[in-house]
Amino acid sequence: MIKTLGFVAAIVLPFMNIPLILTIQRRRSSKDISLIWTIGVWLCLAGMLPSALISSDPIFRIFAVINLTMFSLVVAQVLRFR
Repeated sequence: MIKTLGFVAAIVLPFMNIPLILTIQRRRSSKDISLIWTIGVWLCLAGMLPSALISSDPIFRIFAVINLTMFSLVVAQVLRFR
């Protein structure tokens, strides 16, 4: 039960970036989002990916891949409207 909950959360949590992406798109501005924070978070996620890929924990692997993918979309939107 706990592993199932963790697996579902690992898949759902990165998709919480979608409202931020849509807000940036709707306002056509990303000025209220720090560029340093955005790039910093992305670099940390990218730095964790190799460790996640070799991990024996499937929940960590799936979370890292989906989270980096979804946050990359946030970074793209922030840079697009910068």
